[in-house]
Amino acid sequence: MEYIFTERAHLMCPNMCFGIVLCINSEFNENRIADSVQSLSLAHPFIRALISHEDAENRFYYDVKDDSQAEIRVCSGNLTSVDSPEIIAEFERITSRDFNLFKEGMLKISAWPSETKTIVLMVFHHLLADGRAALDFSKEFAEYYVLGKKPEYVEEKLISSVSEFPDNSRLPFIGRMLVNRANRQWIKENKRLTFEEYHRFADDYLENDKVRHDLSVFQADETAEIAEKCEMEGVTVNDYLLAKLFTEAGTKRIVIAADIRKFLKCHKPGAMGNYSTAFSVEISNCSDDIFSIAKQVHEKVRAISGKPASFYLVLQCYAALDPSLLDAAMMASRGRFESKSAEFIGKNFFHMDKSEGYSITNLGKTECDVIEDAFFIPPASPAIKKTWGVLTLNGKMRICTSER
Repeated sequence: MEYIFTERAHLMCPNMCFGIVLCINSEFNENRIADSVQSLSLAHPFIRALISHEDAENRFYYDVKDDSQAEIRVCSGNLTSVDSPEIIAEFERITSRDFNLFKEGMLKISAWPSETKTIVLMVFHHLLADGRAALDFSKEFAEYYVLGKKPEYVEEKLISSVSEFPDNSRLPFIGRMLVNRANRQWIKENKRLTFEEYHRFADDYLENDKVRHDLSVFQADETAEIAEKCEMEGVTVNDYLLAKLFTEAGTKRIVIAADIRKFLKCHKPGAMGNYSTAFSVEISNCSDDIFSIAKQVHEKVRAISGKPASFYLVLQCYAALDPSLLDAAMMASRGRFESKSAEFIGKNFFHMDKSEGYSITNLGKTECDVIEDAFFIPPASPAIKKTWGVLTLNGKMRICTSER
């Protein structure tokens, strides 16, 4: 049984869903879609899980059932490409309400015929997977759908304690002091936010929280040209994209996600779950030269990545906070749950009180012969005004923007 630990930050926070869109090189076959999902659910237990709660300890866990909990919807119409507006409309329909994770699974799949191909939208709740796990799952789906290639069984083992993190990644003194003070105050307040209370709030929040999604594409030759220029300037494509967003948004702070699988003892290759951290990149000197900004970004990212106390900061915060306080942080920051300690954490640690931030999640570049085209729809965290989801498949880079 896997308990929710650092993932608890995603439990009682709205808009924690994201999407992977695929154009698969095979004719549409409704039965084959169901068969593919069934096969993958046997390989990945979390596809068969609901969330359950141990009331005495106030712990949530993945309650794995015998059958797949994924929902499949066959949509009408014959789409021309992954750029068809029906796909984003379907994603917005699915995410217009909060998933009741006690009663429904964490994966929704919609599918369309597309001439001689199949287009699939997969909507993941963040408790099921991070972006990298979702991408790997999507590729496994496509390979089974086209080739009948069965995925290997991988039992999920999540981060379960701070022992997974380096010893020198502990919270800095001030951070520990503030977290401990908030925890003590929370205990004195003697409160608990139930999932049912949160779920009612989340549905109301999502009804009024309007997020727009836009797509942009860089063909393989354009993507290769950007990569070549970046190599010449001594920066990465991700540094370049951050610099581009810094310039376009006029901001000086961007949050980025970082994969930590290779550092975790618990992670099993191919497993569902969350194995990522996030940190802020801040620049001080603006410039009209995008590569000048990219070089600043490169140095900042390298410095943070080389300093465990900064690299693991957000995960250490999640681990150190009283779990039930973490549950209440978002609602309290918006004035919908009365708690001074949870309000303090929600506002000052996670900036949940206003949607003013900027972020990028880049799933990197990958190859897959059975997928013609794909893109990643990033989650629209309540703390973020604008986020870019980046995916490069078979040389072509697509960026999906989620913006309030």
